[in-house]
Amino acid sequence: MLTIRKTREEDLPMILKIYENARLFMRQSGNPDQWGDSYPPEEMLREDIAKGQSYLCMEGEEPLTVFCYFVGEDDSYRRISNGTWLNEEPYGVLHRVASAHRHRGAASYCMSWCMEQHPNLRVDTHRDNLPMQRCLEANGFTYCGVIYLEDGSERLAYQKVEKKE
Repeated sequence: MLTIRKTREEDLPMILKIYENARLFMRQSGNPDQWGDSYPPEEMLREDIAKGQSYLCMEGEEPLTVFCYFVGEDDSYRRISNGTWLNEEPYGVLHRVASAHRHRGAASYCMSWCMEQHPNLRVDTHRDNLPMQRCLEANGFTYCGVIYLEDGSERLAYQKVEKKE
């Protein structure tokens, strides 16, 4: 059974290893530039933990996926090019999804969990990250356009809105 829990400071070595393996997987699958050799930096991960925005998807005691999730504004999402967001309502943000590649469907489980926390979710990914793009589309996300990070690099922007009954 899969569960989601907040990460703790003592999880940091394990989290760093998951991100290291994710960077290797990205390079092997034709996406060497998104995270390079050192993203996300340890300081950023420590900040995510301190803010309570870092989560692990676990199967028992085994970590499967790490990610950052929060509800609030993301400065990178203020402007979107070549498209538009589905709405301008308050939204959740999903960042830095990294899988240990031990369980198929763990990233989808994380996305579903995030949608349970907030019914309006935004996420972005690198143009070369085809596995993430396929995962987003398979989970009902809509491609909305292009956003630019603080350093000027572009990302493909996606959003999913749960219909209210």
